[in-house]
Formats: sequence, structure tokens, C-alpha cells
Amino acid sequence: MTAERAVEGAVTLDSRLSGVLGGRTAQALQRAFGYATVGDLLAHYPRRYAARGELTALASLPLEENVTIVAEVLEVRERSMRSRRGSILEAKISDGTGVLTLTFFNQAWRSRELKPGARGMFAGKVSDYRGARQLAHPDYQLFDDDAQVAGADAEAVRWATAPIPIYPATGSLSSWQLQTAIGVVLDGLGPVDDPLPDPLRRDRGLLAHRDALERVHRPEHEEDWRGARRTLRFTEALVLQTALLERRAAARSHEAVRREPQPGGLLERFEASLPFTLTDDQREVGGEILADLAAPVPMNRLVQGEVGSGKTVVALRAMLAVAESGGQAALLAPTEVLAAQHLRSIARMLGPELAAELVPTLVTGQLGAAERRRAALRVAAGQSRIVVGTHALLGDATMFADLGLVVVDEQHRFGVEQREALRLKGRHPHVLVLTATPIPRTVAMTVFGDLDVSTIRALPAGRAGIETHLVPLAERPGWRPRVWERLAEELAQGRQGFVVCPAIDPKAAEEDADPVDGDAPPGAPPTASVASVLAELRALSALAGARIAPLHGRMGSDEKDDAMRRFAAGDLDVLVATTVIEVGVDVPNASTMVVVDADRFGVSQLHQLRGRVGRGSVPGLCLLVTHAEAGSVARERLEAVAATVDGFELARVDLELRREGDVLGASQSGGRSSLKLLRVARDGDLIAEARETASELLAEDPDLGGHPALAAEVRRRLDDEASEFLSRG
Repeated sequence: MTAERAVEGAVTLDSRLSGVLGGRTAQALQRAFGYATVGDLLAHYPRRYAARGELTALASLPLEENVTIVAEVLEVRERSMRSRRGSILEAKISDGTGVLTLTFFNQAWRSRELKPGARGMFAGKVSDYRGARQLAHPDYQLFDDDAQVAGADAEAVRWATAPIPIYPATGSLSSWQLQTAIGVVLDGLGPVDDPLPDPLRRDRGLLAHRDALERVHRPEHEEDWRGARRTLRFTEALVLQTALLERRAAARSHEAVRREPQPGGLLERFEASLPFTLTDDQREVGGEILADLAAPVPMNRLVQGEVGSGKTVVALRAMLAVAESGGQAALLAPTEVLAAQHLRSIARMLGPELAAELVPTLVTGQLGAAERRRAALRVAAGQSRIVVGTHALLGDATMFADLGLVVVDEQHRFGVEQREALRLKGRHPHVLVLTATPIPRTVAMTVFGDLDVSTIRALPAGRAGIETHLVPLAERPGWRPRVWERLAEELAQGRQGFVVCPAIDPKAAEEDADPVDGDAPPGAPPTASVASVLAELRALSALAGARIAPLHGRMGSDEKDDAMRRFAAGDLDVLVATTVIEVGVDVPNASTMVVVDADRFGVSQLHQLRGRVGRGSVPGLCLLVTHAEAGSVARERLEAVAATVDGFELARVDLELRREGDVLGASQSGGRSSLKLLRVARDGDLIAEARETASELLAEDPDLGGHPALAAEVRRRLDDEASEFLSRG
């Protein structure tokens, strides 16, 4: 890619890349990263910095990933291909300890450039050929040391000592191509207003914004990029927290209908009928919610609670408070299985009399046409005051008479547009977000900063607890039969079990079940699937006579609902499932959870899955079956899950184990709207300071009229799809 001449006149952060770099380069950046403006590109910060004399640890390069490395050519040789005409040029490069092979087909002329002793940057996808790592047809840029240093002038010395930025790259755009494009943009960039107020910047010893952008991309010394990153990290934190607090203020600027329970009303009748006593946490959080509902501004509250802590009861109490004023509550669930489970659970807790009054109704996409019409009529007429559904609730066919409360279950499964689409079906309804994924304080500040946060830690009394054991097949391959024997022993006591697999069938295993960390261990069998494990269990003599059925997302709605009903009724002994049973499934007689290829799941998923058992007086048993090798990150994660059932402790451990840049997880980060330099695992204090600063600025200047550059950065962040990121859990 050759950078094209910038347009005349000063370039701004909002300038289109097509006008600065030319259409072809701009299209390449749009395709690779979704970037459209100069500000987008300049926020593509280097991943790391290398020195010209520095080499790269080749032995640690991950297979099947695009990498950019600094190395030295050792030897070059050409050989003829055996099976067809032509030649292969192989160049071995080294970091001083490991060796990597560059392979080129029918490009013998490259031997004139790739001479032994030459150093440079090499980019490509790492593959394995006969046990050796290689880059096939890599891109490269050699350091022309002799030509540059020969003059021995100041420019040559600067060139020889300046850090080399290494950018996150793709197969079509190399690090140095990005560096060239960014250089052209910086050359044309005019003055940039500083988002940080001058007194704040001086007090913290930070750089001007234009200077920070220059130094992070074109440093002359190590202290240049370090100072730039320090400035840009705080700026990112301040912009993020300002956006969150603005969103919070905007939500509270509307007037909401007060929803208050009445003496002797629905809520009192419900609580009097409960066969158990609410925990102190449930009562405390319930009190916070009732206070919010009685206020004249919309509630915007997140309730996080341990798996099985009773969040559904808390949400149902809020629904009843709204129903007493004639309002309706809508519960949005991520899957049909979970929506149906919620409806059954709510109807059971209400009892026949209250259920007849409130008419809880299910709305999903796979209901029959006649059934869906009847449900839509009940909802539109206000007859149904509790509505449970999936994305079907968001469609034009679902209209509410008086939507007073929106409950979003497992918020991280939904984008902001979906939550907003449901909220707009009422007149500023109250919003309650539920999550069973415990959230560390810094993540709560960063991701849920526009919500009030309540926490339920205590579990209801009478729970028998869960034991978790790791089954390390890498060292103990003979233990697999014992897993199924242990399941059979539980079934023999009249209990039930789940077996969870990462894929539906063998063909989809590689597509549907990428490992969380790197590649599967060498020699590991194919990824477990529902189809293959189901066949295995049905063939075992130890499970002869056991009633075993599948449950996964490709089954029809009726099939899935039938499987769950039969399992809940005790007509099935074992469900072999995917993670459709991850949240909300409540079968007190289920005692055993076997997770096959457990290394293919994240910590919070495993904790959620484990929470499906041990929900009654029957003790729970969770077996994490894995081929992950001792010492790997995947194995550490599993060992952490086996060591504690405290979800908040696991959330902390998970944050420490995650790779840099992946703290929020791909499903939560919203692609290019994810954090750039800020890391919640490391920058908790900085985030807290930025939130306090943002709060002070907005208290003095609510519309940021006196801080136009900060307002523009907030707008730019939100325009760049970050609003979706900010609203994900």
C-alpha cells in the first residue's frame, strides 16, 4: 500500500480517510478495521515497540495467528519442487535462539534482498510444516542499516535508535503499511483541541493531545511513547466515564410513572404465599428497587447475584409492584429455553390465583401463528401484566397497553439497540438488568457506569452445595470411563444429570467451538459434540436403561421445550446439551454436571453451568473434563473454577488470567468500540479517578459547553458504535 497525497488544508480528527489517504487505502482500512475517519485511525495504537537491534522470541509465536516480528536472516536456499515445475525459496531467520522459515514459491529473485545478516520486520501467518514453524509468502521490510548510518548525522542516529511501532495488523495490512498511512495522516493533521482541561492536564503532568498522538505513533525515545500512552490512557478513561455519566443523567432527566405497591395488594399477597423466607440480601436489594420504582425518574439498576441467589424472585417482586398500578412488566431473555423456563418458574411462584389475575404470557418467534396472535392480543389489551419473551418482544407485532418495567436477563447477550427497542414501547419505563456473572468493581465502573448496582451474595438456606473436580485426561486418559460411572452412580440414587459439550455435531465442532486460549493440545481428540457424546453414552453398559436426550440450539422450539419439560418432570435422566442450559434452568433433582472439553469455555460460563446443579437438598457434583495440559492458561482457569464456588473470587481470578486487551471478552467489547489503551485489570485506580473528575466537570458544566473538545471526543466515541459497547455487560 502506498500512501497517497493528503488533500490541501488542515486535516482534522473528523476528516474522512478517503480524502486524506485516497479511496483504495481508505477502503482497505475500512475492510480490515472498520475505520472511516482520521480519529479512528489515530486511535489504532501500536501493540508494542521494538528496537532495531532487538530480536523476537520466535519460540513463543502462536500458530495460525498473524504476527509481526523483528529478526535476522541466517541462510537462504532454493530448491526445485518435486511434484510440479517451479522452485521454492526458503530463508531461515533467527532471534538468536529459535529459527523460523520463510517460504516463497517461484520467487527466486528475493534471494537478492534476503541475504544472511540482513535484519528487518517480517509479517505473516504462523503455520506448522513438518514440526517446524514457518511463514508462507510473508511480507517484509528490511532495515537498510548501512545506507542510513553511513552519514552518521543526527537524522541517521535518530533513525537507528528510534523505537519501531508494531501495530495490530491483518493478513492484508502489515504493521509498516499502517505506520506509513498513520504517518501521512499525522503530516497533514492540523491543530487538535485538547479534551483535557488545561489545569487538569498540568496537575497530572500530561501531554497536549496533539503531542501525545505524535509521540505514541512516532516516538524518538522510549520515554516519548510511555508519556504519550499515559496521557491517552487517562483521556480514554475520562471520555468513557463522561459518556457513562451523561447517559445516566439523560436517563434521569425523563419523568416516569411512580409504581408503588399497596397494602394488602399483589405484592403482599405474593410474599405471604412464599414457602420460604427471603434472604437479607434479597430484602435489601428489593427495598432499593421499590424505592426506585416509587421515584418520579426511571429506574436504571443492575442486579448482580451469585448463580442460584434468587434474582428471579427479586425481579418478580418488582413486576408485582408495577402490576398493582395497572402497568405491565416485560422480561427479555436471551434464548427460548430460558424464556420458557422463566415463564414456568414465575407461574409456579405466583400460584394459581395470582397467575389467573396477572396472566403471564410467553412471546417467542417460534410460537405458532394462532398462539402468537392470542399472546399479542393479551399483551396489547393489558390483560397480561407479566410478559416473558425473546427478541420477538422487540418486533412491531408486540404492543403494550402500559409498559412500566423492562427486565433484561443476562444483559451481556443483548446490544443497546435491542434494550432501547423494548424500552421505547413504553413511556420511560423503569429498567432492571439482571446478571449472574459477578462483576469486579472496575468492570462495573467501566461497563455498567450508567447503572446503579445492587449485589445479592447470600444463597437461600437449604442448598446442599456443589463439589467440583478436575478430570485431567492429558495425564490421566484412563479416567474418562470413571466419569460416566460416576454419573451412573448418581442416576442410581434417583437423581438426574447434565452433560455439556462445546459443539452440536462433529462437523460443526471446529467452527462452533474455538478454544478460549490458543490451539488444542497436540494429540487431543476432536472437539466433543452433543451428537458424538450422546452416541457414546447410549452405548455404555453402565448407562443401560437411562433415559438420555439431546438439547441444543438447532432443535425446534417445541422440541427444546418438550425436552426441558420432560427433564424437569423427571421423565428424562440425562440431558446432553450445549450451553443453552447455561442460565436459568432450575431442576432441584439434578445433581451432576459433566462439562466435556471444559477448556473450551470461559470462567463465567463454567460457573454458570455448575450452578445448574445442587439447587435443592441434593448435593451437586461438577466434573470438568479436559485435555488441557498442566501449566497452560486453560488449565489454570479450570483449576481456579475447581478451587472455589465464590463467583466474585472467580471474577477476580478471571480478570487476572485474561490476555491483555481481552478483559471484557469478544462478545462484550463490541469490536472496534472496545477499550484501546485502558485495561480494567490494571487501571482500576485510574478509572476511579477519571470517574470522580468527570462527575466534578459535569456538576459544574452539565452540557460541557465550556469544554467543547471533551464534548467532541465523547460524541466521537459514541458515534463510533461505542454506545453499544457501553451498554453491554
